[in-house]
Amino acid sequence: MIETDILIIGAGPTGLFTVFEAGLLQLKCHIIDALPQPGGQLAELYPKKPIFDIPGYPEVLAGDLVTNLMEQIKQFQPGFTLAETAETIEKLEDNSFIVTTNKGIKHKAKAIAIAGGLGTFEPRKPVLKDIEFYENEDRGVDYFVKDPEKYRNKNIVIAGGGDSALDWSIFLSNVATSVTLIHRRNEFRGALDSVEKVQELKSLGKIKLITPAEVSSLNGTERIESITIDKNGDQMNIPADYFIPLFGLTPKLGAIANWGLEIEKNAIKVNNALDYQTNIDGIYAIGDVNTYPGKLKLILCGFHEATLMCQSVYNRIHPGKRYVLKYTTVSGVDGFDGTRKEAEKAVVKSIE
Repeated sequence: MIETDILIIGAGPTGLFTVFEAGLLQLKCHIIDALPQPGGQLAELYPKKPIFDIPGYPEVLAGDLVTNLMEQIKQFQPGFTLAETAETIEKLEDNSFIVTTNKGIKHKAKAIAIAGGLGTFEPRKPVLKDIEFYENEDRGVDYFVKDPEKYRNKNIVIAGGGDSALDWSIFLSNVATSVTLIHRRNEFRGALDSVEKVQELKSLGKIKLITPAEVSSLNGTERIESITIDKNGDQMNIPADYFIPLFGLTPKLGAIANWGLEIEKNAIKVNNALDYQTNIDGIYAIGDVNTYPGKLKLILCGFHEATLMCQSVYNRIHPGKRYVLKYTTVSGVDGFDGTRKEAEKAVVKSIE
């Protein structure tokens, strides 16, 4: 059983920043996320694309923002349960909650913060015969790269035309025996430097690029042995140990929709006049997953909602105990790891 003060469901930017705001109040956090790494959409869909509306950053790459948030919260030692989804919830007599994941891991918390962005992300799957068979028991179809070492000295086929397909093709070209990148168009929608790097690796023979083309079938009795590709009506078979289709993610509210929360158009209704609490006392929803009059789905709005939510959780956990808000430039930041960040103290000295 994992125990914490605030259980955060969703490791996107809003969920990560919640750890910092909670830490200032000396509240511990643990995060559950369906993806295999923190960052949500920023890390999975567009890590190399710039964001222009983060205060203090005229421009910041999405992946760099995640890196900075992870550095910012490091002092507060959050726990992570990754590549798992929150499935069931139980409210106890003491008003705490137990949330169990799809893999049976139980988490006990005094408050729940749903920060799941647009919901649980599920991979967009190509329509191919028997693909479900190859998805299971490591038979050759993967939708996420969790451990690159798994593909060492293997023949890898990647399909897709965005940042993830480009970046993993580049990375695995130094791990796998062969990497074949397939895209239905000649043009790629990804960072320019990634496109140019794939072009360079193609010239060096480290990546085989097949465009415009699509995978038409997966072949193999017990696991994938080869893949059939359709290129302009011509069929070709290439040997493959793994097929990794990277066509993006589809957001779904998932099992949370069955928790008794008030839902409106696939979003969770909250009390925005006070603390972003849902219709269930002790469960909050912040960031893109919530809805209220005037809602804007922006990262900076999620940061604001997380800040007010944490104040409410503090009062919930410590009823009657008054917290005096101080600016971090005055109070400094004390981490759970014993570290302290503070501004340099002024020098007291007379001027002659």
